[in-house]
Amino acid sequence: MNWKWLRLSPPQILVLGFAAIILIGSFLLMLPISTTSDEPLSFIDALFTATSATCVTGLVVKDTGTFFTTFGQVVIMLLIQVGGLGFMTMATLFSLVLKRKISLRDRLVLQEAMNQNSMEGIVRLIRKVLLFSLLIESCAALIFTIRWAFDFPIGKAAYFGVFHAVSLFNNAGFDLFGGFRSLTGYVYDPVVNFVAMFLIVSGGIGFIVLSDLVDYRKNRKLSLHSKVVLTMTATLIVVGALVIFVFEFTNPRTLGSLNWGGKILASFFQSVTPRTAGANTLDIGGLRQATQFFIIILMFIGASPGSTGGGIKTTTFTIMLGAVGAMIRGRDDIVIYRYRLAQDRIFKALTITLLALFLVVAVSMFLSTTESGSFLMILFETTSAFGTVGLTMGLTPHLTLVGKLVISFTMFAGRLGPLTLAYALGPKKGKELYRHPEGKMIIG
Repeated sequence: MNWKWLRLSPPQILVLGFAAIILIGSFLLMLPISTTSDEPLSFIDALFTATSATCVTGLVVKDTGTFFTTFGQVVIMLLIQVGGLGFMTMATLFSLVLKRKISLRDRLVLQEAMNQNSMEGIVRLIRKVLLFSLLIESCAALIFTIRWAFDFPIGKAAYFGVFHAVSLFNNAGFDLFGGFRSLTGYVYDPVVNFVAMFLIVSGGIGFIVLSDLVDYRKNRKLSLHSKVVLTMTATLIVVGALVIFVFEFTNPRTLGSLNWGGKILASFFQSVTPRTAGANTLDIGGLRQATQFFIIILMFIGASPGSTGGGIKTTTFTIMLGAVGAMIRGRDDIVIYRYRLAQDRIFKALTITLLALFLVVAVSMFLSTTESGSFLMILFETTSAFGTVGLTMGLTPHLTLVGKLVISFTMFAGRLGPLTLAYALGPKKGKELYRHPEGKMIIG
C-alpha cells in the first residue's frame, strides 16, 4: 500500500480507489459467464450495477436473482463486502496477513475512510471491524440457512444465507428472490425480519459504537459518540415505525391487508430499512405519498459515521437539531449529554447537510427533465441513491441512459460523502495568514 508516488491526498486516494473497484467490477459483470442472457450486459448497466454494489446501495436495473449467474452474483457480493468495509480496510487485511508494516500515509487514508478525528488506535479499530463483520455475518448466515432450508435445498439455502447476510449487514439491499420482490414474501416471518433488522442496525450504527458496546462490560461507560448514535437511531426507528403504522394502517396495498402482528412487524421493518439498507417487506410504490415523503427524510438522515451506511448521518442530524435548540433558547453552545460541542464540529455538520441538500435538489431537478415519472418518485430515487439506501418506487429499471449515469454518480457521492468528494476535487489551499474584519448582517 505505497501511495507516495501518487502524491495524492487521502480523500483523493479514497475516490480513486472506489472508482477503480467499480471499473473492475463493471468489466467482470460484462463477461458472458456473469449473466444468463445470450446478449452481454451493456457497459452502462454493468457500471450502474457495480456502482450500486460497491456503494452498498441496492438500486438495480437488472434482476439480481434471475439475470445474473452464480458467478455474477458472487462478484456482486464481493463488491458489496469490499464497498461496505472499505477498500482500505481490505487492503489493511492483506497487509496484516502478509505481516507488512502499515505506513503513516496508509493510516492517514484509513483515518479518512473511517471518519476518525485522529490516527490513534486506527489499526486496532480495523482489526475489530474485520472481526465484528466476520462474526456477525457468519452467525446471521447460519440462521438464514437454517430458516431457508425449509424452503430450498440445503445448498441453495446456505448460498442464500451467506449472500443476504453480507448484503444486509453492509446495508446493500441486493436480494436473490427474483422479480424485484426483495423480502416481501417474508412479511410475516419473524426469523427473517428480526435477523435482517439486526444486521441492518448493527451495520448502520458503525464499528466504533459496536466496539464501545463490546467493551462496555469492562469499561462501564459509553463515549459521547456512541450515546448520540444509539439514542438517535432508536428514536428514528420508533418514531418511524409509529408514523408508518398510523399512515398505512388502512392502506389495502400495504398494512391494510395484514393482521395486527404483521402490521407491527412490517412498520418496524420499513422504519429500519431507511437506515440505508434497501430491503423491504412492503410494496414501496404502494405506500401513501405522506409515508413515501417521510421515508425520504429518513433516507436523507441515513446511518451513522464509520458504518456501512450513507446519508448525512445521525450525528450530523443531532448536531443540527442541537443548533436549532440552542438558538431558540438563546444559548451560545450546543450541549449534548453535558458535553459542549466544538465550533468546527458544528460547521462541518452544517456543511455536510447543505452540500447533501444541494446535491439531492440539483439531481432531482435534472432528472425531472430526463425521466418519465412523478417528481415524488424522482426525489425518492435520488435520495435513495444519495443515502445509498436502495429503496425505489419502481423507477430504477426504467431509467434512461442519462438517468443511470446521474444516479450512478449520486450513489458514488453518497458513499464517499459530499465533503470527502469536495476535498478530493477541490484545489489544495494553505492556511490563511490573516483574518478579515468582522461584518454584521441581519438574519431572520
